Amino acid sequence: MSAITYGPAVITAPLVVTRLRLTRRGRAVIALLVSLPLVVALVSMALNGGGATATPPPTAIETITVEAGESLWSVAALIAPEASTADVVADLIAVNDLSSAELVPGQVLVVPSRYAG
Repeated sequence: MSAITYGPAVITAPLVVTRLRLTRRGRAVIALLVSLPLVVALVSMALNGGGATATPPPTAIETITVEAGESLWSVAALIAPEASTADVVADLIAVNDLSSAELVPGQVLVVPSRYAG
């Protein structure tokens, strides 16, 4: 049996240098891809109002200082005599984040804005 051996074949081809050519459509696609994030940002800002938020003008916070012998019920009747006392008590508890209905003399309570004035 005989063995056939092949030697390394060296193929030389001329080196071809090509230039990148962009067609009119290619330039349009690249311009679109580059400007797309900017357009999306501008549209989202226009729809969102530019991220501006309206804040109401600052108003004075009305408070009341608890005196000896006062309860939430009496304070509620004092600040809003025309409203339902139970509703005012519930609002006082919510606004002042009270854990119980017990009041301490000298304690400062924030009056809910709808009853202030």
